[in-house]
Amino acid sequence: MNKLLAIFRKDTIIRFSSVSEWLFFLILPVVFTLILAGGTGAPTDNRTRLTVVDQAQSDLSMQLIAELEQSTTIRPVVKPLQDAEQEFEKRNVSAVLIIPAGFTLDNLRKGELELELRQQANNLGSLAAYQVVQAAIQGLSSEVEIARSSTAAAEDIRPFESEAERDKYFLAALAEAQKEISNAPDRMQVSQAVFADTVEYDPRANSSAGQMITWVFIPLFGISAFFASERSSGTLRRFFTTPTSKAVYLLGTLLGAVFWALVQMVLLVLFGILVMKLNWGQSPGALAVMLVTSTLAASAIGVAMGAFVRTESQATGLSIMAGMVMALLGGCWFPLDLFPQVVQQAVKILPTRWAMQGMLDVVLRGQGVAGVLPEAAVLLGFAAVFYAIGILRFRYE
Repeated sequence: MNKLLAIFRKDTIIRFSSVSEWLFFLILPVVFTLILAGGTGAPTDNRTRLTVVDQAQSDLSMQLIAELEQSTTIRPVVKPLQDAEQEFEKRNVSAVLIIPAGFTLDNLRKGELELELRQQANNLGSLAAYQVVQAAIQGLSSEVEIARSSTAAAEDIRPFESEAERDKYFLAALAEAQKEISNAPDRMQVSQAVFADTVEYDPRANSSAGQMITWVFIPLFGISAFFASERSSGTLRRFFTTPTSKAVYLLGTLLGAVFWALVQMVLLVLFGILVMKLNWGQSPGALAVMLVTSTLAASAIGVAMGAFVRTESQATGLSIMAGMVMALLGGCWFPLDLFPQVVQQAVKILPTRWAMQGMLDVVLRGQGVAGVLPEAAVLLGFAAVFYAIGILRFRYE
């Protein structure tokens, strides 16, 4: 155990002594994940923000704000007058709507309502705010006009005994008018295609899973560079003059590589959960299975490559090239559904294809352990084959 830990510590110090290693370990994965996901985390509200100052605090003002919230163009945000004025002066908002204290139902019925809309000059957002506010006011006015007409018609039939009774009837008529208008049938019908889209794609999920596989597989392929470097420097020959077996050396090297690969993947998963709002944690067991089997398959390829390369530079270049090509063809950068059918079948020989499918089964399709067992079994098969090749072909000079 002490020998394994010594090899683990030595490899860790060597690996993270280089600044470029941190670039591959965390910075590039995060940057490319955000770029390919569209630079966003969870879906955001892209409507133009309209700051609203509600000085009336009346039922009518709340109704107006509720009408504005139904808009697909602007998003009302209620704030105090001082904050709204500061935002407007700094040009942080396109428009500010001030609802004065007299914005009440009685004044609306009398036609004495006023609203103040401050707009930034030459601003499309302010124009959109004006149009939405105007439409909302027209809607409220239509409801009041219907209630007023109904009240007048009722009064012609039988005069009201008091002003209170008249107001009560007016409010009832207004509520009925609002109900009927809200239940009015849509004048436009939307038809959807009868054929469902067979491409299952979420840019955030695909980006998170794909970039995690890409930037973890490349360093694991880079195990071959460790072997090449220590062979060329004579370290391996001197190492095996000590009472240490080949199995201990390989196990110690793999222990460090796989451990840090799992740490890297966990960090990227946490980034996906906390920043991109992805549901990576819906099946921890299935996620753990995919993380472990993916790292084992990738490290096995690194061991096999290490048995054939001659120099560290050759190993580094081959690791990066192989990692990028496998990631591209395995669906880590673009959905495999976009490739021709013959390519989709051919890339089944790549471990990245199975790793990507298993990761998407977890984060996108909500599969449990049983759902990812086929992909995990294939990855373990890759690991067994390439570990066997690497161990049998291993040489220290």
